[in-house]
Amino acid sequence: MALQQEFESQGNILFRYRSHIPLILIPFALLVIYFSLQTQGSWFSNESITVLEVAATIVCMVGLLIRIYTVGHTPRNTSGRNTAEGQVADVLNTTGIYSTVRHPLYLGNFFMWLGIAFLTANIWFVIAFVFAYWVYYERIMYAEEQFLTRKFGEKYLNWASSTPAFVPDFSKFNGSNLSFSWKKVLKKEKNGFFAVFLVIYLLNCWVAFLTTGQYYSVKSWSIWAMIISGVLYFVLKMFKSYTKVFDEEGR
Repeated sequence: MALQQEFESQGNILFRYRSHIPLILIPFALLVIYFSLQTQGSWFSNESITVLEVAATIVCMVGLLIRIYTVGHTPRNTSGRNTAEGQVADVLNTTGIYSTVRHPLYLGNFFMWLGIAFLTANIWFVIAFVFAYWVYYERIMYAEEQFLTRKFGEKYLNWASSTPAFVPDFSKFNGSNLSFSWKKVLKKEKNGFFAVFLVIYLLNCWVAFLTTGQYYSVKSWSIWAMIISGVLYFVLKMFKSYTKVFDEEGR
């Protein structure tokens, strides 16, 4: 198989499972935290939030906000979480955040996972994560761009030739053709919001266990953040499953 075909084949496989494969980061993060605590001591305070946790949470929220802005301005069957059906694109998004960067959702994902990597307090783990993310998503972006090239032809190539793949060029910003839809955001991005605070709490629990022997974190902020985001997730999921409150024509 030619390298071009191999990259596309790998990218399509990774695309299909892109919501699950990054979870492999978590057990590695747990191991790194364990070994770091043996040599560096704990960054964890049992009573209050630490500077590292503030920084990590902010980075995660930057990624989530990028995703929210992107999804909120896009039409149906674009910029989604589709996996089983493979690549889907009814139209080509070129305005709004897509006028500054070709893959804003993957940029958002990067910051969300980068914040989690920060919580290990290990610079080498963060560097390894950045490299792994680059290799992983490079294949996905390649496969996606091959699909879009075949579907939209010159229209896609002309836009792609002047729009960066991953690092935004805000000088090129052009307002979105669609208004912002909170309904679509609440329907699509509830998973990421809950996942961020769940993972942060679980890492806090792991550090608490290693340093104090407790199986849970007593930090009120992380407990409440996890509970509130979890309740919101399940409420929104119920509304999505059993009502039409989030239905919008074309969104």
